[in-house]
Amino acid sequence: MNTKLIDPGGSGKPHCTGHPVLDTLVVRGSSLFEPYNGAISTPIYQSSTFRHPGLFESTGFDYSRVCNPTRAELERTIALIEHGKYGLAFSSGMGAISSLIKLYKPGDHLIVSEDLYGGTYRLFTEYYEPYGFAFSWVDTSNLALVEAALRPETKAVFIETPSNPMMKVSDIKGCAALIHRQGGRLIVDNTFLSPYFQNPLDLGADIVTHSGTKYLSGHNDTLSGFIVHSSDELEEPLRNIQKSEGASLAPFDAWLTLRGIKTLALRMKRCEQNAIRIARRLRSHERVEKVFFTGFEDHPQYALSCSQSRGFGGMISFYVKDPQDVPVVLKSVSLILFAESLGGVESLITYPLVQTHGAIPEAMRLAAGVTDRLLRLSVGIEDPEDLIADLEAAFRQCGTGGTL
Repeated sequence: MNTKLIDPGGSGKPHCTGHPVLDTLVVRGSSLFEPYNGAISTPIYQSSTFRHPGLFESTGFDYSRVCNPTRAELERTIALIEHGKYGLAFSSGMGAISSLIKLYKPGDHLIVSEDLYGGTYRLFTEYYEPYGFAFSWVDTSNLALVEAALRPETKAVFIETPSNPMMKVSDIKGCAALIHRQGGRLIVDNTFLSPYFQNPLDLGADIVTHSGTKYLSGHNDTLSGFIVHSSDELEEPLRNIQKSEGASLAPFDAWLTLRGIKTLALRMKRCEQNAIRIARRLRSHERVEKVFFTGFEDHPQYALSCSQSRGFGGMISFYVKDPQDVPVVLKSVSLILFAESLGGVESLITYPLVQTHGAIPEAMRLAAGVTDRLLRLSVGIEDPEDLIADLEAAFRQCGTGGTL
């Protein structure tokens, strides 16, 4: 990033900064242009199959479920910007995670962040536990708890950092050291910060996953998911899983994601700038009890965030004081849209209790902090004062209250 971010706590001190080289890489991608005819935009190879020149001869592309030129360019690009050797593109983030878990077998144990996306919880508990997989749900922002959860059969630690929706930050280097001590892998879901603000592979992670639907695509118009890694040993098994499961990304969706990545730097900067202003204003509102945003200097892992990432992102969660305000706010916002998902150019507000985390048992949700007073805000690139005015108008519908 060419300009330094000033912390939202108001000290005026520069802290996290972006990555100027990535500003160029996300625009140019793996290939600067299509080599056969010079097309600046990667063509959409909307073909299910490809002609063979002869018996045992191939152009490198045989069948699009296995490999497609548009998807291949996207996979090279995500590997490049995530500082990995290999990238695999899937039809959704959940498709990527489901394929990734196929690396493990019944009897293996995985430690998982306790307040991660509810769909991941549902996948692990409802579909993999019955086959003999074991999962421990841990506050991975506390390394002592991660270490205490390790077993001889623990094969991986799977973390979201920042976590969804409580914005806890896990120590990537610390978690990597713990699991590597017994020959396991660290898997990091990097959806919330994107490769623009964080590169877990540089910090010791073995595998990075993304819901590319979010910041990478960035326009709420397509689904995609990714696995990025640098292991020659894992590449063939992962490719074979991708080919066999069939959850590979379609050519048009790959092209949409490639197009979205070109503006990743611009969008991440603007989302973060907006989030900083909105988080500070929310914190001062009398109907808001607490704001969770990694950019606050008093966030428990603020120093850790600045040591392992280049920015704070555009995600905010907050508690309202009165749970009766929740339906009023969700009904009253007009510019901000009440919808699931995150990371697009449009600002979205979500109610984790019944949406993103509805699959998680109540006791576990409450222990993680996902209560009936929690709202999650994905800040887009609109004018920040318009977004603040929209929230303020929604809060006014709740009764007499302060201004943002």
